[in-house]
Amino acid sequence: MNEKRVAELIHELLIEIGEDPEREGLLKTPLRAAKSWEFLTKGYHERTEDIVNQAVFESSCSNMVIVRDIEIYSLCEHHMLPFYGRAHIGYIPKDKVLGVSKLARIADCFGRRLQIQERLTAQIANAIKNAINPEGVGVVMECRHLCMMMRGVEKQNSVMTTSSVLGSFHDSTSTRTEFLNLIGRPHV
Repeated sequence: MNEKRVAELIHELLIEIGEDPEREGLLKTPLRAAKSWEFLTKGYHERTEDIVNQAVFESSCSNMVIVRDIEIYSLCEHHMLPFYGRAHIGYIPKDKVLGVSKLARIADCFGRRLQIQERLTAQIANAIKNAINPEGVGVVMECRHLCMMMRGVEKQNSVMTTSSVLGSFHDSTSTRTEFLNLIGRPHV
């Protein structure tokens, strides 16, 4: 990202909304905002292959592996406002397991892009499937969307839930039910 160019654009935006970018409180805002945008969209410059790296391990485990309550932050692609919540990720290994922190890092990689929650959920599930080819994968996300809370319909307590289920999580009602029971009712 061209940090200088983004700072210039933010300077122009401040003028367009009726602000004075030369007043004391805003003097460094364009550069700070540019750095913030670089961080919030760093997922565009990350590859899941690099994230997973050497954290795939041989295992005879064939039981469900679940990591719950992974904090997720993203930006909606329609209004560029944040949405945030929790992701719950589960999979059943065939002969490989993934380092536990990699599940959260994969979620962050796709979350740090302009997104819609539906696609984000599917991208996380597919990345895990591609990394270790498990028997099945399940991802459930519950998020609050500021584009729905701060503007438009202004519904403060709304929560959007999405899921992506692949392999045995899709094909087997009992596997899907076990996963949903184990993650319980997620809380945002």
